[in-house]
Formats: sequence, C-alpha cells, structure tokens
Amino acid sequence: MTATEPALQRALDLERAHHEHCRQAFAAMVDGAQEHVVTGEDVSASGADAEVLGYRLRSRAKELRELPEGPLFFGRLDFAEAEAEAEAEAEAEADADVRVLHLGRLRISEQPAAPPLVVDWRAPVSRAFYQATAGDPRGVAVRRRFGWAPGSRGDSADLTGLEDEHLARGESRASAIVAREIERPRVGPMRDIAATIQPEQDDLVRAGLADTVCVQGAPGTGKTAVGLHRAAYLLYTHPQRIRRGGMLILGPNPTFLSYIAEVLPALGETGVRQSTVAREIARHPVTGTDGERAAAVKHDARTAEVLRRALYARVAPGAAGDLAVPDGSYRWRVPAEALARIVAEVREQDTPYTVGRERVRARIVRYVQERAERRAGPRTPAWVRRLERARPVRAYLDAVWPRVRPEEVVAGLLGDPGALDRAADGLLDEDERRALVWPAGAPRSWRSARWSAADLVLLDEVAGLLDHPEGYGHIVVDEAQDLSPMECRAVARRCAFGSLTVLGDLAQGTTPWAARSWPATLAHLGRPDAPVTPLTTGFRVPREIVGLANRLLARLDVDVPPARSLRGDGELTLRETAPGAVPEAVVDAVRRALAREGSVGVVAAGPDVPALRRALDAAGIAAAGPQEPGARVALVPADLVKGLEYDHVVAVEPAAIVAAEGPRGRGLHRLYVVLTRAVSRLDVVHARGLPF
Repeated sequence: MTATEPALQRALDLERAHHEHCRQAFAAMVDGAQEHVVTGEDVSASGADAEVLGYRLRSRAKELRELPEGPLFFGRLDFAEAEAEAEAEAEAEADADVRVLHLGRLRISEQPAAPPLVVDWRAPVSRAFYQATAGDPRGVAVRRRFGWAPGSRGDSADLTGLEDEHLARGESRASAIVAREIERPRVGPMRDIAATIQPEQDDLVRAGLADTVCVQGAPGTGKTAVGLHRAAYLLYTHPQRIRRGGMLILGPNPTFLSYIAEVLPALGETGVRQSTVAREIARHPVTGTDGERAAAVKHDARTAEVLRRALYARVAPGAAGDLAVPDGSYRWRVPAEALARIVAEVREQDTPYTVGRERVRARIVRYVQERAERRAGPRTPAWVRRLERARPVRAYLDAVWPRVRPEEVVAGLLGDPGALDRAADGLLDEDERRALVWPAGAPRSWRSARWSAADLVLLDEVAGLLDHPEGYGHIVVDEAQDLSPMECRAVARRCAFGSLTVLGDLAQGTTPWAARSWPATLAHLGRPDAPVTPLTTGFRVPREIVGLANRLLARLDVDVPPARSLRGDGELTLRETAPGAVPEAVVDAVRRALAREGSVGVVAAGPDVPALRRALDAAGIAAAGPQEPGARVALVPADLVKGLEYDHVVAVEPAAIVAAEGPRGRGLHRLYVVLTRAVSRLDVVHARGLPF
C-alpha cells in the first residue's frame, strides 16, 4: 500500500457517506413532492389557480419519480475562500459558508431554502467545473471527479475512485476517469455526457435561448450529446418560456430516436417531444412512390414558389361584378372597382392565405359600415357580425378568394400539366415539369390520390401558406445535413419565433439533396446569419479508425476539415476473403468480437443483410435489428446506422455499400458513416476492392 492509499480510502469513505446522505434527501424530495400534490388539492384558491398549481405539483412529482436510477453526483468543486463567498452571493443555491459544491444531474437539498447537497450541472456556478484551468482557475482550488462502477444504479458502494486537480497550484492534467467514461463499452441506448463535457462543448450547451447554434461536428465529437444537453440546459434556464412554446427534438429516423430516448430523462427532463420531420408533416399515409427525378424536384426550394403561384392563382379579383349587401330592406352597393382595390391591397400583404380571405371580408364590411354610419349613425357589433355572415358576402369571397385545402392545390398542380406549366414558368424547365406531372391513369382527385413521401413535403408547404403552424420555443435538429431545402422550410415554419440548435456533418450527408454548405441550409431554415461552430476533435472514434475515414473524406465533395482523435487505443483490421466466403468471414469476425467486452454492430448494404442473418443464425449467434439498441449483437443495414455506435463494428463489403446507393447516389458518404460507428474496434470484411 502506498503512502497515499490510506488518504484516498478516507476520502472515498467520506464521499460515499455524503452520497448516502444525498440518497436519503432525494428520497425525501420524491415523497415530499407527492405529498405536496395531495395537500395542494386542498389549497383555497380560484379554480384556475388551483388547476395551475396542481399541474405544476404533479409535473414536479412525476419528473422526480421518473428520473432514472444512477449516481447522484459526478464532480466536486472546492473554491478558494474569497471566491466561495462571491459565488455564494451570486448563486441562490449556495450560502456564505459553502466552500464545497458537489455537481450532479439535479439539485438535491434537505429543505428548499437549505444549502444544496448537490448542485445541478446546469447552474451558473457549475460552469467552472467544465471551464476552469490551471491558467484560469475561476476561483476553484480543487476540481474532483468521481469514478463509478459501470452500470451503477446509484448504490453508494459503487463509488470506486476519485481524482483531484489542484488548479490553485497550477496543476492540470488529463483525466483518467473522463477517459474511462468516454471509452466505456457502448451497450444499450445513448448515455448522457454531463460528467465529461469539454470546454468547447460547454460553450455550445450554454449558448443563449435566442441564439441559433449550428454545429459542424466530425464523427465522435459529441454533437448529438451537445444538442441534447443544450435542450436540458434551456429547459432548466428558461423553463416557463420553453414550456410555453414547447421543445422539439428532430432525429433522422425512429431507430435513432429510440437510441437517444433516455438521455433527457436521465438529466431530469421529461415530456420533450422527440420526432422526425417525416412524422411531423405526415398529413396522409405514404402510399405512392416517386422517381428519383420527381423526388429531387419536389424537394427543391424552387418548388415552394411554384406552389405559392398555384395557390394564389385561385385569387381572382375580377371574377365578380358589383356586390349588393342586404341590410334589412336596404341594399348597400360595393362597386367592382372598390372590391378589386380591396383584394389587390390584401394580396400585397405578406399574410397567410386564410388570413387574407378574412381581411377581404373585414374590409368589405368596413366599407359598408362607413357608409351606413354616415347615413344613420354608429352600428352595433351584432350588425357587423350579421353583415359578415351575409350570403352575398360569402358568395363573393368564394368567387374571388375561395377556401381551399392543401390537397386540392397540390393535386390540381400535379394532375394538370397546363396548370403546372403556368405556375412553374421561369422556375422549372420542361423536363422538371414533366417529372412532376402524375402519370396517365393516376387518380386526379385529391380524395383518391396516392401520396408519396415527397408529396407530403408539398402539402406541408401549402398548409404553411394557408395558416402558420403552431411553433416551438426551441427545436434541436440532428443530422441536419440530410434535410432538403423544402424540409428545412417545414422546420423553419415550426420555429418562426423560436431558436434552433442545428447539428450535423456535411461529410455524412447521404440523401440525394444533402447539403454541401451550411450557409445554404441555414438560409432555408430562416437563420442565414447563424454562426457555424466546427467540432473536429473526437473523443469517441479511435485515432486509427479516424485516419481511415479521413482517407475517404478526401474523395467527398464537401468543405470539411479532417477529424482528429484523442484516443490511441483502437484497433483496425482489413480482412480480405474469397468471393462467396464473406458470410463465413463475418461470422468469424463476430465470434472474435464477442470474446471482448462491448457491443457488436454488423453493418452491410441492405441487399446483403438477409444472407448475413442466415449465416449468423446458422452459427447460433442471435443478432437483433436496429430497433433493439440494448442487444449485444446487432445486424444493421447501412442506411439505418447513422447516429448509432458500437464498440466493435464489422463493416461488410464496403464496395457493395457504395454501390447500393446507385450510380447517382452518395455511396461514399454512406460508407464514411459506416466506418465511423466504431467506438473501439473496426473490422472491414471484403472480397471486392476497397473504395479507399
């Protein structure tokens, strides 16, 4: 036993005792929150006040009950005396006697007004844990990190280690605990990174609510985790404003959403909507398909103007003559010239179509009201409402500014080559217009139309022209490089008065319309001036694997700097085998991987997956699909692996992964994604030549 071991053991014993104290206090908080729900129902107040109070109390109790089990703190700050007093005055969570703060995923105290046993990692005072250095200690004398047994459910005995940095002495070193946490085997869904946030990540997490943040993140740089922690930070810092508008997390597919689903609850935040763009715009089931050309044109930003023209082509100021509005036995006459002027003035305003229709109605009624009041004095509100509902007024509106559904506009455009030619004149060439027209024999009525996935984007665009959708206070968009311009517009409509966190990697763009530059994507998202912050230092993918991916990066048509990794412990194997022997080689690679700790992901081109599953089944290896993130072995088509990660990846036949995207596809980008899913080891099995 070394001289320092007794002191370390005493420190561990004290910290375990403190954690046990925290566990008891937290249990009391949960019980107290539920008790407040019961007693709050008897509070004497107005019905509305009681309802609001009850909702808040029930929500708080639910949040505490649903917090996943785990360690209650991961770090500690010992402040210098003077700085401790300054921090105490600035923070509601500290008092003048506190020098030591434990940091965890939520605030824990024995009484609401008592000094905290644990401070929330999002509190301003906690920022020093992530930002303090020997050169700028921020008043921190000692930063302590705690090591917990993998998979700990919060038993105090699971606290297995600690390490201190004496910043006041100028001591700063790499953290072995942080390294072990980052490199821990990836089994199950994504974990939070509150304990391992790096300074550059912390800057992004704590950006202001009004700021739109765009992160160009190389593989393994933690951009997804940064986005989720930013969501948790904003919910903590601006709870009323965010919850009033709501928060939305948009991922690329349901598999990805299931993988990240537990991160926010682990940080104490529940009730956040997690969805995909396709799910948000799904007005109808997808029952039709598009050719590659048609889909590309429908996702093109120019199509938005085509749809606008098609919609407003229905506005026809000269469709009716004079208007006679009944008022008892009298008829008020509105000349055609006045009506045309009203419609033209409203048409020039930048308002939704439905609002414009109602403004025309209101101006017609106002025109009549002014003349009626000059003749017989002020009119009553009931008189105004009666005129608004008058049959001639409704008939005139239906003639010059008719009610319309998005389906009518889109079907009327795609089902009528003449209408499409008029709306697309000067915007789309003849080949693009012909690609959009529904084929002969397709239903022409919107009620019987077979809508494709790209048609739903068009329907959402028209719906946004008719009425502004309800917006969110903040939207986190992950894998944003794969959004088309029209999908970006759909996101922008849902965040017209909020802010965005945009996450992605141009090198991982795999859709036909994937972005090649962030300024263009941000313009379509309605945030052209948002800054782009690159994250190039990886903490997940080992250096040797990043080097292989960088060889492929040079062949991609994107302006992205090569990634670098701080990890030198990875393994890379390029395993060539005979044609026809690939399944057996994959089985052999999986068996070797299973002899090691961690998860195994077998990733192949979609058409190759059935044969590989048969080979694995015959070998007695149970391989789950991508929808089961907790499985030890997963067999995943290459087009569904984006955003996922495994300790050991077996990449099967890279040339086939590239070819599966088609001659005009982005197969090299898809392969780049596949190669960067490995957290520790990458095994490339191939019989054909390697694209890199």
